[in-house]
Amino acid sequence: MLLKELSELNGVSSREEAVRAYLRHRIQDKVETVYTDHLGNLLVVQGSKKPGPKIMLSAHMDEVGLMVVGIEPSGLLKIKPLGQIDERVLLAKQVLIGEQRIPGVIGAKPIHLQEKEERQKPVKLSALFVDIGAQDKKEAEEMVKIGDVAAFDVKAEKFGDRLFKGKALDNRVGCAILLNLLEKEYAFPLYYAFTAQEEVGLRGATVAAFGINPDLALVFEGTSAGDVPTAKKHQQSTRLGQGPAITFMDRSVIVNQALVERLVETAKEAKIPFQFRKATTGGTEAGVINQARTGIIAGTLSVPCRYIHSPVSLLNLDDFENTIKLADAFLKSIERKGLPE
Repeated sequence: MLLKELSELNGVSSREEAVRAYLRHRIQDKVETVYTDHLGNLLVVQGSKKPGPKIMLSAHMDEVGLMVVGIEPSGLLKIKPLGQIDERVLLAKQVLIGEQRIPGVIGAKPIHLQEKEERQKPVKLSALFVDIGAQDKKEAEEMVKIGDVAAFDVKAEKFGDRLFKGKALDNRVGCAILLNLLEKEYAFPLYYAFTAQEEVGLRGATVAAFGINPDLALVFEGTSAGDVPTAKKHQQSTRLGQGPAITFMDRSVIVNQALVERLVETAKEAKIPFQFRKATTGGTEAGVINQARTGIIAGTLSVPCRYIHSPVSLLNLDDFENTIKLADAFLKSIERKGLPE
């Protein structure tokens, strides 16, 4: 299953090689041009000689994870996050470190050795370490090095009623959407950007948008779903099972009104369920794409995911499939009607 294969690849920010290699292998014989830029973006061109507007479709390859920043005399590893991770969820999680995928466990001082005050607070990141089973620093240095990154060790699978769980659904789900769209034909030039280092500052999209300079860009993301019992209704930015989420505004961008209206119109015409991403916090690649060069029309279509930026998240497969359908219908609307105005 495509989502399972993508989820189980390790691609922490700045170390996206395994994801990039997987994507290149799947598409290199099916596309006009595929290349990697200096920042690590995988860029794909289809129909460059076709008339019509130049459209950029973007999804980031990287995931949140950890970097090894020190090795203790005991052989335990000190770590720092790459991307925003809630440190409260890290304790006792399994990780895979470096290209050799060295297994490790995130640990801390045992609870029965903690002072009363310590037990009343979440364990801080500074008190966490990764145990790789090394007896001392010398043995640890034979297995890993400072600067190696650690990804969560999670097996992806379907479960429940049309649900899917795994790591890195933010944003391997976006990569899966782009792979599905690559199988289709459109009457204008399409530039697919599988971008690097989104989780540490939207870096790949910044470079890709400058190089491509599209007439319009659409970003695909796994976004936060807040439909849990402790969240009030107004805090539930998206809900599983309600369809793809259309962003009209977030911290990084106010989406062009005509683009939002075209997406809504397209969804209604095609009878595809959709929702608006209600929370305006957070940002996506649309923010930096929108401000590239002299300004680019850019928007975001997201698949709601519970528990993003944690070791495991989950999505609804109907939402995933309907996002592909809406993206396809939107691109076909450009063939019929031109760009949103």
